[in-house]
Amino acid sequence: MSEAYKNAGVDVEAGYRSVELIKEHVKRTNIPGVVSGIGGFGGLFELGGGCKNPVLVSGTDGVGTKLKLAFIMDKHDTVGQDCVAMCVNDIVCGGAKPLFFLDYIATGKNTPEKIADIVKGIADGCVKAGCALVGGETAEMPGFYDPDEYDLAGFSVGIVDKDKIIDGERIEIGDKIIGIASSGVHSNGYSLVRKIFNIDDSEACAEALKKYDDELGASIGETLLEPTKIYVKPMLKAIESVDVKAVSHITGGGFYENIPRMLKDGTRAVIRKDSFDTPPIFKKLQTLGGISEHDMFNTYNMGIGMMFVVPADQADKATKAINSEGEKACVVGEIIDGEKGVDIV
Repeated sequence: MSEAYKNAGVDVEAGYRSVELIKEHVKRTNIPGVVSGIGGFGGLFELGGGCKNPVLVSGTDGVGTKLKLAFIMDKHDTVGQDCVAMCVNDIVCGGAKPLFFLDYIATGKNTPEKIADIVKGIADGCVKAGCALVGGETAEMPGFYDPDEYDLAGFSVGIVDKDKIIDGERIEIGDKIIGIASSGVHSNGYSLVRKIFNIDDSEACAEALKKYDDELGASIGETLLEPTKIYVKPMLKAIESVDVKAVSHITGGGFYENIPRMLKDGTRAVIRKDSFDTPPIFKKLQTLGGISEHDMFNTYNMGIGMMFVVPADQADKATKAINSEGEKACVVGEIIDGEKGVDIV
């Protein structure tokens, strides 16, 4: 051990301890194809058969300022799932199955137990997505991050047969749009969330976040830390069951930015806002923040975390396929002729 490096604020021994603590979580994510365990310089994954013309699909993202809530609540075992979700949910939009995930954790001070909690959440997310956690990096950066804070990001790689890529080009007028319920705010718009609820590092704020809220049926802190849903397995089930023509992950930018990304030129989406339930947290945010309905739909998922397009005569079968996976799906709109975009009515 380098005493000089430790005196500079980097505890290498704590890093070793972190690796030992996370091994049990990483092991839970092993799937066929994993060649190497953690500890090497690169994560090894063997591509199996099943694809005539395999295409790799990748996605990368972080958790964003939702991490501030984790710091204040001192709860670190769910944000890892957020990180995985933001990557794998994007990958499945192209029809791909996620294969593996790698994380990057940068912190001011390596506290092994906290790192283990973070990685537990990452492993939970990987299990839900059916992918392997094949590696990662923990960087201790004193003087750059506060001792009790960290940043979390990652990336995932998936695979799809080239002739099965979903890109929206087969969309037709009259197709139906299916929506799958979200678990809440997910991981977007937290700078606005923190402004509305006046969230800061004070003890008073921490206590307020832990107070039970009758409207929410939980504390504000618990509600806001609810991890992002992972839609991989239900979406893959839908892709197997019906003709899925386009998929949109409703993340930052809400409906107005994300829905047009799955459309082809000359098609427009109409979304009926009374067709799905909006969780109470969004109504609270809108009321307390004095936010317009347009801005809410342009920032948050409003209760629908994933949408996909199917032929009208397959809409019922599509919702049943999703619901059979334990999720809640419904028809939320349809495709019409017009300029690429979305109308919320």
